[in-house]
Amino acid sequence: MALQAWKVAPSSIKALYVCSFLMNLGFYALIPYLTLHLTGNFLWSLALTGVLLGVRQFSQQGFTFIGGIVADRFGCKETLVFGVGVRAVGFLAFAFCTDMWQFFAAAIVSGLGGALFEPSYQAAFARLTPEEHRKLLFSFKNIVSNLGMVSSTIVGSILSSLDFFYLSLVSGGIYIFIACLIAWKLPRLNVDFSRESVLKDMQTIFKDKPFVAYTLILIGYYYLFMQLFLTLPQLAETVAGNKNGVAYVYAAISISVILFQLRITRALQNYENRFMLIGLGTLVMGLGLFAFTFAYNLILLLAGSVVFAFGTMIAGPLLMDVVPMFAPPRQIASYYGFNGYSLAIGGALSTIVGGWFYDLGIHLGWPGLPWIVCLVVALTASWRLYRLKDNRNRFQSASLEKS
Repeated sequence: MALQAWKVAPSSIKALYVCSFLMNLGFYALIPYLTLHLTGNFLWSLALTGVLLGVRQFSQQGFTFIGGIVADRFGCKETLVFGVGVRAVGFLAFAFCTDMWQFFAAAIVSGLGGALFEPSYQAAFARLTPEEHRKLLFSFKNIVSNLGMVSSTIVGSILSSLDFFYLSLVSGGIYIFIACLIAWKLPRLNVDFSRESVLKDMQTIFKDKPFVAYTLILIGYYYLFMQLFLTLPQLAETVAGNKNGVAYVYAAISISVILFQLRITRALQNYENRFMLIGLGTLVMGLGLFAFTFAYNLILLLAGSVVFAFGTMIAGPLLMDVVPMFAPPRQIASYYGFNGYSLAIGGALSTIVGGWFYDLGIHLGWPGLPWIVCLVVALTASWRLYRLKDNRNRFQSASLEKS
């Protein structure tokens, strides 16, 4: 199926695949090791480090709605190139930070870059993907992203063992290369200029109650997913006894996705209710994180990571594929941007509250506390997604009427 996906993908989609690989390579090589850099070299608490990551996350996802509106009105390609360039500046800046305010400033800049390029990337991918191959190409994108993640474990481990300075420079340089590649390879997408005001476009989304409900429920999904960047690296280093534990966990997750993503997509392709599948994947992710309560050695840690990976394989490809079902063609990037609030809030809660629960659990002698919270979140989110199943036809009808 991987070969089939590559064959049917237009050249523009292939270019976006390369960008997805490089984005994940640059991001995952830096962010997990930024956590260890701050707690190890600067003696920050995990809670304070979580606040920094939460600020970075919210500065990105909190403004993706604005980034989506910008992309819809000024062009996906132009917004994508500019946003990737801003992210490069933020990542490069980490190499020169010494004071707390400098780290926060670099985090905000890198987040704002993501706010610009993320909705424009998703919208460009959705607009350039042939409808008849949508599920296959979205699933293959998940594999490509995880290839970038597993490659990042090698780059991150090597460069962080030398000096975090070099890791920041390389990660920022990767994003500079991505900006050049997009400017060269991606076709310019026509902009359907709206006669409505920006405020009117925003009101249209706010009134789309099914879509707003879907976005709110995904806060739980992203609370679970963003454990990858704070509590999980800390646990991996503790269990393994060194920073290589982070690489082992990311490799286990990524290799699982590479080997099984398309098989899972094929097995579930005839199941029509996407919301129930997203809920099932969320529940499996929660069970994988809950298993870390009993991760007393590296084998158990990797086992929980693989279960977590299977949850992302079920839910991940459908999360973004569902958004165009709600959105009018003219507002796809805006809808992707608004949907980013789920990651903004869920990610900020995951890093800030998750870091606090991790420290509290250690203080109380109950290290399983953060993972029990994850299970509760997974159960709640999956139940709410299950309740959406009876409304799916109404969502589709509303989407058709809007388009």
